[in-house]
Order: sequence, then structure tokens, then C-alpha cells
Amino acid sequence: MTVTEQTLALFGGIAVVLTVASLIGLLLQRRYAAEGPNAVIDNLNSRIKAWWVMVCVISIAFAFGKAGVIVLFAFASFAALREFMTLLPTRRGDHYALGAAFFVVLPLQYYLVWIEWYGLYSIFIPVYAFLLLPIVAALRGDTTNFMRRVAEVQWALMICVFCISHVPALLTLPIPDYEGRQVLLIAFLVLVVQSSDVLQYVWGKLLGSRKIAPLLSPSKTVEGFVGGVASASLIGAALWWITPFAPWQAGIMALIINLMGFLGGLVMSAIKRDRGVKDWGHMIEGHGGMLDRLDSVIFAAPIFFHITRYWWTI
Repeated sequence: MTVTEQTLALFGGIAVVLTVASLIGLLLQRRYAAEGPNAVIDNLNSRIKAWWVMVCVISIAFAFGKAGVIVLFAFASFAALREFMTLLPTRRGDHYALGAAFFVVLPLQYYLVWIEWYGLYSIFIPVYAFLLLPIVAALRGDTTNFMRRVAEVQWALMICVFCISHVPALLTLPIPDYEGRQVLLIAFLVLVVQSSDVLQYVWGKLLGSRKIAPLLSPSKTVEGFVGGVASASLIGAALWWITPFAPWQAGIMALIINLMGFLGGLVMSAIKRDRGVKDWGHMIEGHGGMLDRLDSVIFAAPIFFHITRYWWTI
């Protein structure tokens, strides 16, 4: 199949799955409507509606090719960084550093991805931005909690910009016999990670009893983790036809990014608990904020990018 046929087949399959999920949600709502509002069913339907919107947005971005994908994830980084910064107790002395993060580092990182300068975009934030930000903050002369304030801004950039930018960076990988199809690698990554999140939720609701990290995320269970990661890894193996991987390789790649996604979710939950909030924001109905939806992708994207680059590129 051509890349257009593969993309249409993929999104057609997603539309079928979402249609079935919408019908199930509608039936459940009608079945239990007489008993009053049901928080679980209402949340499920909100998530399904939000998924329709997200799939439409991603489809439009894919239709515009490289430019559409980079603009989409640059916006996602901006929204995520804004949510992260909102939870930080910043001071007047941080304003220049924050301005540099939003309006210099973020657009420059995505510009480097656009021009495919791997040697610089792979180190720009962890080297140059990490050195620039404390210099900018120090010039304001505010030494109160200096180390903590600088580290929080650096950590926000690492999570919200550096890690997320590795999703569109997949477009830059020169993979033999896969030219022009790299956008499908993004679809593979997003689908596998997000299906793992959904299936961990479903398995946890069906069989979950043993908490896996009650202090970080009370809803995560051992049964949900095992069932979700295993199911999503099988889905990844079944999607081998949109990747440069063999079926067993796609399954292993899916397992790796599912594990990284789960661990990333735990880290992001720890940050939320530290800040005393349940969600990062309210941008996406049923899902919370942008970071609530991307927390698994954040940790999976750089690992997926570098494994693919090391083993499959020329």
C-alpha cells in the first residue's frame, strides 16, 4: 500500500473503534440514566468525545504534512509549558528566564527540528538552554531559592519542550525503504501509548484490586498495569504494517514505550501530588490538561526516537 492508503486505512480503523466506543457509551448512559448520574459512565463518554476531537486535530495536522505536525506539537509544548509554569511559585526575578523559555527556547527547538539539524536539537535544551537560564535569572539579582527556581524552569523545559519535540523529530529519520512514511511512526507511537493508558484504565476497572503505587496514583493497579501493557503491546505488534519493523520488533518496541509511558505517568503524578493538584489543567474535557494527556508520551518519545534512529536509520 502507498503511504496515503496506509494512513486512510489506519484512521478508518480508528474511526470504527471510536464509533463502537461511542455506541457502547450511549447504551450504557441510557441503561443507567434512570438511576441518576453515573460518574464513571459520564467520564467515559467525555473521554470518547475528547478522543474524537483529538483524532480530528491530528488528522488535519497529518494532512498538512511536516509543517502541520511541527505546528501541532509546538502548540502542545506551549500549552504543556504554560500548565507546568502555572503550578510553579515564580517570582519577579524569574520573568526574564520564563520569557526566554517560552519565546526563545521553545520556537528555536522546533525550528531546529524543522531544518532537521539533529546535532543541535538533540543537545540544544539539555546543554545550551540549561546554561542560559541560570545566567538570565542571575542577572536579575534575586537569590531567594535560586537553585530551586532555576531547576524547576529547566525541568519544565525538559519535559514540555525537549521530550515532546522528539515526536515530530521522528519525521527527520532517514530510514531505508521507508521514505515519506515517517508520519506513520508518529501514529504508531501515539496510538500504542494512548491505547496502553485506556486499557490500563479498563483492566483496572474490571480486575484491579492491588494498588501499584497508592501514594502516587491510587487508580493504578497491578492488574491494570499488566493487562494494559500486555494488550497495548499486542496492538503495537498488530500495527507492524505501518512501521519499518517486523511484527516481533513492533511488539518489543511497543512494550518498551508502554513501560516508559507508565513510568512517565508515575513521575508526572508525583509532581502533581507535590503541587497538591489532581489534574494539570482543564483544557481537554474528561482528560484534564494537555500534560494529563501527554504525560505517557513525554517519557516514551525520546526513547522510541533514539532506539529507532540507532537500529533502523542509515
